[in-house]
Amino acid sequence: MTTTPLTRYDRRMLRLMNDRRAQPLYATATRRRLVVAAHVVLTAAIGGFMAHLYLAEGEPVSSVVVMAVLMLPWMVATGAINAATRGLLELRERALDERQSAERVRVQARAHRAMTLLLVVAAAGLLTAGAIDGDAPTAYAAPVLVAVLVVHWLMPLWVAGLTARDEPAEDDGPVAV
Repeated sequence: MTTTPLTRYDRRMLRLMNDRRAQPLYATATRRRLVVAAHVVLTAAIGGFMAHLYLAEGEPVSSVVVMAVLMLPWMVATGAINAATRGLLELRERALDERQSAERVRVQARAHRAMTLLLVVAAAGLLTAGAIDGDAPTAYAAPVLVAVLVVHWLMPLWVAGLTARDEPAEDDGPVAV
């Protein structure tokens, strides 16, 4: 098997994804779950304001301002999840070892199953709304489809953040024989 040498970009991203300065944010499984939960909530809030911007005929500037303010903690949470997974989904395949490549495949498979379920629920919801009120799918189809697209894009990141394992503890003490 031939390996492609790492480019300067690959080496820089590998260094960035393995930077442990923010480790207190994601050091334990509970903290990683909280970061992922915060990311999901922030994504939903931004999506809600985006849907409001799309559907409402009121003052759109306030929605844009709120979305812009929410983007900063969203980006911090995204970075924390990427750091917790050591760039599992952000690094190119050639920068990953065999264990990380296998983990990437597992994460993508889980995310694919979750997205299939979400797409079924979204389609059923739109069809049910159409059966109840003929105009409902027309008005809400675009925001629902955008929301599903965003979740499709972020689901692997969330799954990776939820399934990441704790770092092994560094043992500085003497080894018992």
